[in-house]
Amino acid sequence: MKLAYETKDIRNICFASHGGAGKTTLTECFAFNSKLIERMGKVPDGNTLSDFEPEEIKRQISLNLTVVPIDWKNLKINTIDTPGYFDFVGEVRAGLRVADTAVVVVDVTSGIQTGTEKMMNYCEEIEKPCAIVINKMDRDNIDFQEVYASIRQTFGNKCTSLFLPLIENRVFSGLIDILNKKIVTEQGEKDLSTEQSKEVDTLYAEIVEAAVEADDEMMEKYLSGEVISNEELKSCITKAIACRSLIPVIPVSAFANIGIKLFMDFIAQYFPSPLSMPPAEVMLADKGDKIQLSADPKGPLAALVFKTLTDPYVGKITLFKVMSGTLSNDIKLYNVDEEKEEKMGQLSYPVAKKQENASAICAGDIGALTKLMVTKTGHSLSGVDQKYKIPWVPLPNSNAAMALYASNKADEDKLGAVIPKIQEDDPTIKIVRDEETKQTVIYGVGETHLNVVAEKIKRKFSVSIDLKSPRISYKETIRKAVKVEGKHKKQSGGHGQFGHCWLEISPLPRGEKFLFESKIFGGSIPKNYIPAIEKGVHEAMNEGILAGYPVEDVKVVVYDGSYHPVDSSEIAFKIAASMAFKKAMQEGETVLLEPVMNVTIHVPEQYMGSVIDDLNTKRGRVLGVEADRNWQIINAQMPLNELTRYTTDIGSITAAKGYFELAFSHYEEAPPKVVKSVVEEAKLEKEKQEG
Repeated sequence: MKLAYETKDIRNICFASHGGAGKTTLTECFAFNSKLIERMGKVPDGNTLSDFEPEEIKRQISLNLTVVPIDWKNLKINTIDTPGYFDFVGEVRAGLRVADTAVVVVDVTSGIQTGTEKMMNYCEEIEKPCAIVINKMDRDNIDFQEVYASIRQTFGNKCTSLFLPLIENRVFSGLIDILNKKIVTEQGEKDLSTEQSKEVDTLYAEIVEAAVEADDEMMEKYLSGEVISNEELKSCITKAIACRSLIPVIPVSAFANIGIKLFMDFIAQYFPSPLSMPPAEVMLADKGDKIQLSADPKGPLAALVFKTLTDPYVGKITLFKVMSGTLSNDIKLYNVDEEKEEKMGQLSYPVAKKQENASAICAGDIGALTKLMVTKTGHSLSGVDQKYKIPWVPLPNSNAAMALYASNKADEDKLGAVIPKIQEDDPTIKIVRDEETKQTVIYGVGETHLNVVAEKIKRKFSVSIDLKSPRISYKETIRKAVKVEGKHKKQSGGHGQFGHCWLEISPLPRGEKFLFESKIFGGSIPKNYIPAIEKGVHEAMNEGILAGYPVEDVKVVVYDGSYHPVDSSEIAFKIAASMAFKKAMQEGETVLLEPVMNVTIHVPEQYMGSVIDDLNTKRGRVLGVEADRNWQIINAQMPLNELTRYTTDIGSITAAKGYFELAFSHYEEAPPKVVKSVVEEAKLEKEKQEG
């Protein structure tokens, strides 16, 4: 591979698909055909170029995006391999953000799957040029035409096959090149038969119709009945792909490496370079003005960080794409998000798990820097003179939660230093300290996501952790108003202790937390002891009598009491108030309150009935339903303890198409079945601690 490429000679592509469609094997083919590697690895053997993390080898799925640049026909194709498993969709979105063209891979044996639809819909949403590769054409009993027809029916007629599979004796042996009207196999090229020519002519006409839409001059020529030459058509195809009026469809077999070289030729000739892409809209950090930046190597420096990772030996590695200008070792680098200068580390090209030293990275290319101090995924880098903020991507909802514990005391001490590094490596991971439950809670996209993170923590940082279901932050309160007396009297030689108060304790409306009031008249309790009474109540509220959860939504009025001129003290009145409050909890019909969440569920229309049925089994309440094209948005409320596995449940019900957002709504009284379960669990936990 050459050390430097011009912007016009760069192609940035991102493989995206449902899991198991063959993205990693396609990447392996690209590397092998370009002689980056001498032998093709296999996913089951754990020796592929892009799946190198131990967790990926163990699970035989991609978990991270990987950049594999290749040299093909004197062009540089930056190939970005991304995960197909939905828990790692944040990696896919990052890869698509910096790719100029998406390549959506379809397994011909499975046809359109949930991941296919998700990727195609996302590409449409972000207006990303794309192509569709129909993979595994070497399998038995496959039907290319059926899958191709379903693609056009689902995603529109702009999905146009530019190649047909050559099937000889029921074996996939090559491609029929429609643009050049010839047959291409590993053995060479040959002419079409008469029957093949008829089919090719029909498809050629479809390609012309789709391609000329991208060029007004060619469209006018086409509509006037003039013939579009082959050279003119080729010029239109790149424009048509760039503006999404044409989505080329290519059949291949990555496993057998059939059709891959022709696909690579097609990428080199027709896929848009960074120069062909529309200018990026960025914001001038100092002024807030939005401007357009094109991929000009001589323009002002603007780079977008799309991945950070921590290597135990190298340290922090930052992957970025230069959107404008040229990044070289002698530039003063500025982090726009943190508003700080960054000291330049080693500049290199990422090649899977390795880095090749580079002196400069030009506009449109992808590079890596080591040991940046404050830079994270999604940050923008510029020179110190002109500072540009580049938009990042919306990250997926991280609704799967587990409590995170260090396995032992030694690991507990190290965990605090590891947490920031975990979140830098994966911005879809959130780790927070829940002060109410006294737990550290880790949030991810799904259960597999969280388990993979736990494995990485152990391997990369030598810290063993356990993941457990997080505690629910229940509350306790009283149902009826009571008047109670608290008296603390102790005599043990010298000064004694005396505190005496009468409290009226009553329930407050949900969400009003706590109200304290003094109605002491006539000096039955000196004013200087009132704050001690309030403090004693506060301390007693930290632990209710049902299951030890905090008490709230109560009003406390101190209305009478007595004191001793010598023996009374703040501590005595604090103890008396605490005693009175605990007595009130016994007499005031204590109840358990559970948190209720607002849930916004997005599901395809055909799954709405099943989702609502499931909500009903989870004590959910549907508040309303809105339509959004072929989707339904269900607004509901559900107790938090019914949502602990809802990420998995919604995926099962909707074939992984549905997703949801959560926000706290309010607390409400828990039903007897829940109360019984929570009380029993608290009792067991207490016995365990005491035993």
